[in-house]
Amino acid sequence: MTAATGPVRVRLFAGAAEAVGTDAVTSGAATVGDLVEELVAASGEATTRDVLARCSFLVAGRRTDDPGHALPRGGVVDVLPPFAGG
Repeated sequence: MTAATGPVRVRLFAGAAEAVGTDAVTSGAATVGDLVEELVAASGEATTRDVLARCSFLVAGRRTDDPGHALPRGGVVDVLPPFAGG
């Protein structure tokens, strides 16, 4: 089995997509923290960091709060803001 290569596909939902200005990007970021910095820089909006700080990051379908969590080459990261509901 060979390792996946290529950029990480990032899907942004609801408020996260609004803050960043798009619902999908590709990234060369190595970690969740690097991805956040990349998204903040790309948006050009000071509030983006605050929005992303409240989001959940699903890396290959598994939630992580660790900014040092490695992103898999060729994988998928979902950025989900808090949801309310019942």
